[in-house]
Amino acid sequence: MTKIEWCDAVWNPVVGCSRVSAGCENCYAERVAHRGMSEQHRGLTVLGRKGPRWTGEVRFLAERLEEPLRWRKPRRVFVNSMSDLFHEGVSDAQIAAVFGVMAATPQHTYQILTKRPERARAFMSWIVAQDREPGECTPGLLHACAAALAVETQHHPLGDAGPLHTERCADPAGRWPLPNVWLGVSVEDQATADERIPVLLETPAAIRWVSYEPAIGPVDLSPWMPLWTCPGGHEPDVWNLDPAGGIVCGDCGAPKIDGAGLNWIVVGGESGPGARPFDLAWARWVIAQGREAGVAVFVKQLGARPVVDHPIEPGALLEAKTANRKGADPAEWPAGLCVRQWPEATS
Repeated sequence: MTKIEWCDAVWNPVVGCSRVSAGCENCYAERVAHRGMSEQHRGLTVLGRKGPRWTGEVRFLAERLEEPLRWRKPRRVFVNSMSDLFHEGVSDAQIAAVFGVMAATPQHTYQILTKRPERARAFMSWIVAQDREPGECTPGLLHACAAALAVETQHHPLGDAGPLHTERCADPAGRWPLPNVWLGVSVEDQATADERIPVLLETPAAIRWVSYEPAIGPVDLSPWMPLWTCPGGHEPDVWNLDPAGGIVCGDCGAPKIDGAGLNWIVVGGESGPGARPFDLAWARWVIAQGREAGVAVFVKQLGARPVVDHPIEPGALLEAKTANRKGADPAEWPAGLCVRQWPEATS
């Protein structure tokens, strides 16, 4: 289980990482790994002047591949809370084994975050190219079989497992990209949003999302919000809410069609040692952007140092302390911030 509010469980078939941007400065996973959470983490960090730091070593733990196969009850699973699945130290074959398990367990929803969207895009191209006989198998089927068989054969590396036949394979007519996999990027400010989100939107995924955490600067996400269209070709001035809660064309009443764009946004301030301020105005702005575009927003936490506009001194900020050290108790939040929405499932 996990204390992360937007998932039910974490699954870490890969451990170890390396820093890529300012959002990594106070990485919680570095601290957890350095404390020796398990034997698999030992040696992945070194202690520097400002605390633990990744060495850059990444380990693929094949023995953990089978974990989701044992979970019968559907779960939202955060993949690699202690690493980045698309780190350059993880091979395409190893990533494929992870995707294979996800394909073989459609009862679960998998949530992937990366700061390396270029690698994710390249992997998606690579995996499609592995379909040697189009029409006979999907990438999901192929790699579900490979991963399950690798587990059954004492975790042999993908490619050494022999013929790809097993009872635990995905539906050969299954969809690609996998409908139970949400692919997202972490951004911390406008620069990282500008760099990563366009690449994410070029990458096949059932749900595309952004984790704006730790938020260390304001972010305008409007360029990547989906545009609605009417199936009847109308351009209504107003979109209406139908009795079932759906959004319909104000001219003809037809359900909206979403264009390509983000499906979900998670927002959170930084917590832990050295936490940087999180201006609550940034969260309100993202909530407003999501509401206007019809995109689900999930406010995870306010962090250890939430700040608000000073009531007397224009332009000054005032710390808004919370009893919860991560600012994760919605009961303590100012009005309008308790927003925890989920993206609509794809058909």
